[in-house]
Amino acid sequence: MQTLKKISLLIVLFTLLLGVNKLAGQDKPMMPHKEESFALLIPKLGILIDSALVHNGLVNYRKLEIDAKESNLKSKRKYWTRNFGVQADSRYGTFDNYSSISGDNATINLASNTQQLNYNVGLYLKIPVFDVINRKSQIKQAEAELAQAKSLVKSQEDELREMVIRYYEDLLLQQNLLEIRATNLGNAKVNMEMVEKEFKNGLVEITEYVRISDMTSRISADFQKVKSDFIISKKLLENLVGFEIQ
Repeated sequence: MQTLKKISLLIVLFTLLLGVNKLAGQDKPMMPHKEESFALLIPKLGILIDSALVHNGLVNYRKLEIDAKESNLKSKRKYWTRNFGVQADSRYGTFDNYSSISGDNATINLASNTQQLNYNVGLYLKIPVFDVINRKSQIKQAEAELAQAKSLVKSQEDELREMVIRYYEDLLLQQNLLEIRATNLGNAKVNMEMVEKEFKNGLVEITEYVRISDMTSRISADFQKVKSDFIISKKLLENLVGFEIQ
């Protein structure tokens, strides 16, 4: 009777040991892949546009042209003053002075030498006929050049605004696409791990394993392509606005 109890106890212990070994031999449960976040703190569109207008070299060049045209217009309007001025001259040296005194039936001539400083000061105004005729035309031309420079600045600023809007919207699109592709890639990797385990256990045929593997590779390649487009879009917008977007 005791021998039977011992045998039964040994059978129970052996069964428990087999269960423990089986559990130890099993793989760890698969954990879902942690998705990489590509969300950026993109400033508001108005801030990006203002920054681009400040840092754009061509816009700044056009504004300098306005300053040059304004100076030219002022010069044309004041051009007439070159015909008006003050003229002065001075002389210092020995001068011969002659004088005569007339009296009763006689004239006396006197001569003397003196050292003195002589100077003259006067105003002058010249009125060249060509300047009078051409002045109005020159001012009109300078005004037209200034208006043209201002128009070019406005055109360049409008073009820059449109470019910032396009780059901004493209970056948002690429960011959303990348988040979707990252999720798809994470799911594909989990699915691939499951298929690999089933394939090792003989539960999945080789054709199905190859199909899932090929699908995972294509999803991974698509993710890398979208990621590259996202980085390019980000760099283009940063170059346009003049600061880094985190």
